[in-house]
Amino acid sequence: VQLQASGGGLVQAGDSLRLSCKASGRTFTNYNMAWFRQAPGKEREFVSGITWNLGSTYYADSMKGRFTISRDRAESTVTLQMNSLKPEDTAVYYCAARTMGFQTQSAAYPIWGQGTLVTVSS
Repeated sequence: VQLQASGGGLVQAGDSLRLSCKASGRTFTNYNMAWFRQAPGKEREFVSGITWNLGSTYYADSMKGRFTISRDRAESTVTLQMNSLKPEDTAVYYCAARTMGFQTQSAAYPIWGQGTLVTVSS
């Protein structure tokens, strides 16, 4: 399975962006998906996740109410809608997948996309 992330860019504080992560390769079922981000000089952190079969969603506290994750099973795509962006949201955003139970630790994910840069100016 390969993951291709897209949708990053330069926006102003308060703007919105939509990130997409498309999976390709073998039949994409039973994978739990997550978005992580890594800002310069900081560790990679969990942003949001979704279980593929039930669509259960998870968010880091600082993203609740601003970010929405969804998946399109037919298109094997996970989308992260980010609203009310803040300068502190500036980071490279990565999508990741795992077949076992949902986890928020990045080390638990064996499959990663290449990352997409989000820059939020003040």
